Amino acid sequence: MDLIVDANVIFAALIQEGKNYELLFRREFHLFTPDFIIIEIEKHKEEILAKTKRSSAEFEQVLEILKRRIALIPMEELVPFVEQAETLTPDPDDMAYFALALKLNCSLWSNDKALKQQNKIKVYNTTEVVLL
Repeated sequence: MDLIVDANVIFAALIQEGKNYELLFRREFHLFTPDFIIIEIEKHKEEILAKTKRSSAEFEQVLEILKRRIALIPMEELVPFVEQAETLTPDPDDMAYFALALKLNCSLWSNDKALKQQNKIKVYNTTEVVLL
């Protein structure tokens, strides 16, 4: 199953080896996210490190594993889908995830409840992904 992975899921996996982390490695999931996630992670790195029990080296190691596991899609590829994505997303900051879901015709994995306030893109939270 193809899924777009939201930043909140990736951040949770970087903080601890919980359910989000486990699910990111289920073989039946083909995972995608916009490539700007790397900038977001770097921007929030100190905040993530403050919340985790991982060392900086362990954090970098997990990040490298996740970069290999999740396909990073360049923002340029999403341009044709931006206009429609802007009409769907309840939060402009999440437009790229909706654009990528439109491009790949697949669902979105996010723990942001607000993203379910539309009916074009199926949005699963982590509890729902467990059941897939």
